[in-house]
Order: sequence, then C-alpha cells, then structure tokens
Amino acid sequence: MPRTRLYPLQRLLRTSLTANTRAVAASIARPANPTLRNLHTTARLAMGEFDQYSAMGNKTVPNDMPSDGTAWGSEKNPAAFDLRSDVHTTPTMSMLKAIQQCTLLDDVFMEDPTTLSLERFIADLSGKEDGLLVLSGTMGNQVAFRAHLTCPPHAVIVDRRGHIVNYEAGGVATLSQAMVQSLDATNGTYLTLEDIQKYATLSDDVHSCPTRMISLENTLNGAIMPLSEVKRISAWARQHGIIMHLDGARLWEAVAAGAGSLKEYCAEFDSISLCISKGLGAPIGSLLVGTKAFIKRSRWIRKSIGGGLRQAGVVAAPMRVAIEETFLGGKLAQSHKNAKRVAKIWTDLGGKLQYPVDTNMVWLDLAAHQIESNSFIELAEKYGVRTGSGRLVVHYQIGEEAIEALQKVFTELLTGKESTGKLADAPHDPEDLKLKGKGVE
Repeated sequence: MPRTRLYPLQRLLRTSLTANTRAVAASIARPANPTLRNLHTTARLAMGEFDQYSAMGNKTVPNDMPSDGTAWGSEKNPAAFDLRSDVHTTPTMSMLKAIQQCTLLDDVFMEDPTTLSLERFIADLSGKEDGLLVLSGTMGNQVAFRAHLTCPPHAVIVDRRGHIVNYEAGGVATLSQAMVQSLDATNGTYLTLEDIQKYATLSDDVHSCPTRMISLENTLNGAIMPLSEVKRISAWARQHGIIMHLDGARLWEAVAAGAGSLKEYCAEFDSISLCISKGLGAPIGSLLVGTKAFIKRSRWIRKSIGGGLRQAGVVAAPMRVAIEETFLGGKLAQSHKNAKRVAKIWTDLGGKLQYPVDTNMVWLDLAAHQIESNSFIELAEKYGVRTGSGRLVVHYQIGEEAIEALQKVFTELLTGKESTGKLADAPHDPEDLKLKGKGVE
C-alpha cells in the first residue's frame, strides 16, 4: 500500500508531538528537580511493598488453606462452639459452589438472573408482590423506613428492646427524620395492641407528632410474637392509616417453631425485612419484601445510601442456598430442641431464666445468682465455648460437644464444683476445642 503523504505542517506537528511526548515521559521517569526525584524514588519503593498482592508480583501468595476453621471447606468449624450470636454461623460448601456457578451481571441495571430469581423466589415464598436484595438487616429496615416515611412530621412505634432503636446507629432519625416512640411490653415478652393504643398519637393537633408507622420485631430476644396478636395490631393500624413494618431478621425461627406460616405473618405487614446471614447461615445479605410500588421506591433509596451492587450474583446465590437448605430443609427445628435441652440443664441445676425458651435463644439470669458476666464468659472459655453475657444463641451449627461443654460450665458455675468428665480431667487448649465442633454439614 502506498504510504500516506504528509504535508510539511503535518510532519512538523508529528515531530514536535513525538519529541514532547518523549520529554514528558523522561521527566516522569527521572524528574529534573531533586526533590521530585526523591519523591519518585520513594513512591517506587513503597509500591514495591504491594508486589505480593499483584498477579505479576515478585512474591508468591500461599495457596494452602488456613487450618483454624476460617476458610471455606475447613474441617474445623469455630461456629460449632460459638453461642454469642447466630451471626457467627459459617457458610457451607454448597454456598461456595453456588457462588462459583452464579451469573455475574449488573443488579443496579436489574440484569442479573441470579439476583432477580432470588427476589422473585422470596416474593413468592412470603406472599408479597416483589422483593429486593439488601446488604444487611439494618439496611433493609432503614430503606423500608425511608421509602414509607416521605413527609415529616412522623413518629414510629417500636419495642424499647428492639434492634431498630438500639443497634442501627440512630438511622430512623438521621435517614427518615422520624421520631421514635419506644414502648415497654407490659407482659415482658412482646408488645400488645393495648400497649400501642396507649401511646399512639392519632390527633392532628399541631403540638404532637403523629404516629405513622408501627415497627414490630419477631422474634425478639428469641420470644415469639403470636400471630393472633400481630393480626389485632395490624387490623387496628389499617383502620387508622398506620403503616406496618416487620423487622423479621429471625422470623424464620417463629415459623420453624410452628407459630404461623411465613405467608400468614407477612400478610399482616406492608413491608418485611428478612435476614439471611444470621440463623440461616449465608455469608451476607437480607431481603426486603412488599408491594411492587414499595420495592421500586426502595430500590431508589438503596442506591442513594450505597447499597447498589454490580455483580450481585455472588451475594444472592448463597442466600438462595441458605433459605432452601436451612429454612426449607428443616434445620432450625433441631436447634430449638437443643436450646430447650440447654435450658433444662441450667434449670435442673437450680438456674433461673430471664425469658421463656420459644426458639433458639436461652437467656440465663446471671444476676439472680450474683454471677458476673465476665466470670461466666471466662469460665465458658475454660471449657472451649464462646458466650456473651447471659444470652446463648443455639444456632443450627451448635453440636453435641458444645452442649456437653455447657453442662460442665453450668455445673461449676452453680455448684462451685468443677465438673467431672473428659473435658475437665485433662488440660486442653480452649482455642483448639472451639475448632473441633460438630453440627455442620
């Protein structure tokens, strides 16, 4: 092919640009200014520290799996001895397999089949029109509040012990500009219609802040709010145009206990937040369900607070597995039986409970026995189990060995005598014991 003819001006420009480009490149590679030269050298040395993280780095990143139970597929599982919370459940290998096989399209543009399928699945399962993937239960609650509450002044009624008012960083006030009306349950277990009627503001008096939403939590502290009471509250709320929201992070537990079906509970609420990463064991994620119009607005709110995901399939896939295997697979019911066993061991030794054991939480009344929380935690560590203060969450991955260890803890705690048995007879490393639990698939 004939070469393209360059006119003199074009040749001059090309020569000039090439020379300038080379000069700039040279100045970057070795700045003329000594100060800049020193900074350049320092920067190159600093960047060298990250070589080990680069695919082309000079150092080899070890590929061998950690042996402490913190990796996928590890034979050891620290969750089997961790009763602090069900957030410590360990994701399973089937969840990892689902991640490996999921689609990798963009959820912000609503193009990812894995995510859309999960949202359709949870909508059908709960009996609602639509669903939305969110990163956490807190995000689900706060997105719901912001989507519902569009015009202040407005107040929200919650249980004083609830997650929304105690563990969500004041989001109701900062994101939704809402006043929180925190109520005490007069029966000590769950709010009743009478509790709510006593404090709800229905007046249009300009001195007051009208109640626009009732947010219930089920289960709360492991206790079930009966479906019959939920229906009473919901019917009254609808008569007065009050929105009903449910923090259903552990609603799965109430359903597994036979208190009502998922659809029956969800039918009484305008929106429900369902956590998948607590008792169900997914690595991350919650789901929000409601009407199509509500979910459309919630998707907008979610995006505004940084909750939009691109390749969301890697989050959605293990969530689907967790629902199918743990909830629909019936694994929660056994954890309830185990919780009742733990409670019986405690009470048979003379121990008192703070709350009845409805699901998978056992609340030890340490104060009634003048037992300091730290003393209880330290003694539990001696036998290789991890606990919080008086709350024991017997999630589905807690195995037989952990229950045996708790029996020894309770015996020594309440009788002052060290329990006999293989764990107490021989010195052992609590950290090692923690990682040898059973109860995981």
